[in-house]
Amino acid sequence: MDMKNVIIIGGGPAGMSAALTLGRTHHTVLLADSDDGRNAPAEAMHNFLTHEGTSPAALRELGRENLTAYPHVEVRSVMVDSVRRLTDEHFEATLADGTVVESRRLLLATGLRDEMPPVSGAAELWGKSAFHCPYCHGYEVTGKNVAVLGTGGERVRLALQLSRFATDTVLCTGGEPLEPTLQNVLETNDVTVRPEPVTELVSETGQLRHIAFEGGATLERDAVFIKTVLHQRAPFAQLLGCAMFPDASVEVNEFAQTSVPGVYAAGDMARRATVPAPMAAVIAAAASGTVAGAIIDQDLLSAEFKLPNPFVSGRV
Repeated sequence: MDMKNVIIIGGGPAGMSAALTLGRTHHTVLLADSDDGRNAPAEAMHNFLTHEGTSPAALRELGRENLTAYPHVEVRSVMVDSVRRLTDEHFEATLADGTVVESRRLLLATGLRDEMPPVSGAAELWGKSAFHCPYCHGYEVTGKNVAVLGTGGERVRLALQLSRFATDTVLCTGGEPLEPTLQNVLETNDVTVRPEPVTELVSETGQLRHIAFEGGATLERDAVFIKTVLHQRAPFAQLLGCAMFPDASVEVNEFAQTSVPGVYAAGDMARRATVPAPMAAVIAAAASGTVAGAIIDQDLLSAEFKLPNPFVSGRV
């Protein structure tokens, strides 16, 4: 039986950063990656110092290249079929090729999956001219005509934020009512509200051309910000019994620990109770992986030398 100190499931920025930290501290690591990242449709990443404008595929390739310097880290492009906890310090993962690997600790970094809103054309534009994060893609709409789909305080905040650098910003409520106070804030700040139901996002070669409304009216736009429904990309956190939030995020503390001893989670799949929504930024995912790797190292150090674990008190 192949025994590792740590199995990491998910080879995006969080998983690779954790593997790097653990590899540099001479831990045996299996990084299992399905090669299916959440941001794969995006042409470029932004707000990542030294990697501004790098494609997600290029970052993944460079990260894997970095990991080859550490002989204790094994990277495999393979799906994980199942995971089970044998004891607090003993886990077993079965890979899609039938290989069974055991480990002392487990890090989940499988990320989230975006379910598109029920608007025709949204999927074709995703990552090209339909976005969700103003920090990842907001600057790129500077001087352009932008729409925000949805209603409620969070969508109003986004429309106002984008209005600071877009030439023209419109909030499309999709036929849903908007509180008068929120509508007044928008109108006072030159953000137009379109209340009609949206029927289609019309595009040409991946570029949004106009928004079609019920009744036949259209609105020419260069980009649209949509709200997706988030789902865990893999079922492992739930199957292991990790505490989760209603928005599908795995609950962790400041040390990336889940509610299950020995199981850690990093990247956009996990968040702390004090954070209202998952952080979607690539650089934030990478940072969370580094933290998780360091805490796992300290956890194993405490176990190996029978030392008090200074991070136990922070468990969820």
